[in-house]
Amino acid sequence: MDRERSLAEMPEEKKSKNEKKGASGKIRGKVKIEVYGEEMVEKVVKLSGNSGRVYLPPDWVGCRVKIIRID
Repeated sequence: MDRERSLAEMPEEKKSKNEKKGASGKIRGKVKIEVYGEEMVEKVVKLSGNSGRVYLPPDWVGCRVKIIRID
């Protein structure tokens, strides 16, 4: 409770990305996600207009992928 109160009093720009409140009003934290797949790449999202973009190998075209934000 004290942590929630201190975070609520802290200016939004000083909160870390994982401590900002979601739509439900609860503080979000990290969760463990286990995924089975064929290959994995780790990249940084680049700015592209008003959104972000990640380039993947051309042989992945047409394949299903899952994107997980880790920080």
